[in-house]
Amino acid sequence: MDRLVYTAYSGLRSRMAAQAAIANNMANASTVGFRADQIGFEQLALKGGAFEARALTAGEVIDADRKNGAVIGTGRDLDIAIEGNDWLAVQAADGEEAYTRRGDLSIAPSGVLQTGDGMPVIGGSGPITIPPAAKVTIGPDGSVLVVPPGGELDKPQVVDKLKLVDPKGSETVKGTDNLLRVKGGGTLPENLDAKVLSGSLEQSNVNITDTLVQMIENQRSYEVQAKLLSSAKDMDDGGASIMRLP
Repeated sequence: MDRLVYTAYSGLRSRMAAQAAIANNMANASTVGFRADQIGFEQLALKGGAFEARALTAGEVIDADRKNGAVIGTGRDLDIAIEGNDWLAVQAADGEEAYTRRGDLSIAPSGVLQTGDGMPVIGGSGPITIPPAAKVTIGPDGSVLVVPPGGELDKPQVVDKLKLVDPKGSETVKGTDNLLRVKGGGTLPENLDAKVLSGSLEQSNVNITDTLVQMIENQRSYEVQAKLLSSAKDMDDGGASIMRLP
């Protein structure tokens, strides 16, 4: 009896974790540059004695869908869409270097160039700071171009360059803050051949229709596990009533 309960319970926990990841994908379906969470299930067997017949089902987010999202034109000078499979380096909340595909850049009151969710953008020597300027644009190679107040608009000056990296060949993982990091720590080298498309933004790669189907399928699986618990209770009650017979 306990084997059935154990199996159903572990299945319920895994389905709840999957539902949280699916809900997160749906909530970020309109977030710029968002990469959908991918859920994986793994069997964890208990070893030793009578426990050999029990296996825990573990469900968790194992990676992000690396497929690119659709690119739309905005015409805004600080909007960029990163071409290919490169990522933009930013400073995460913990101070470490992390990576994003989010390209809706803006200038904070302090002058720091940041993404739409407030992450400072990293350049050649740390977070990029923009001096007072009449106009700021991003070049195709990621160069940050500034026209000083009163300067000629057709003669911008390069103040820094976005750090763009290619995670290919390195083991990277996506965190709960939607940022990519090198597994085990460390940073990725800059890809000097990376290109960006100015005046455009890459949208989320979440397919809302597929996500809704995943949610329905996951909910049905959860109901199956819940019915197993109910069946185990009925079987246990039946066995107890037999034991009470005179």
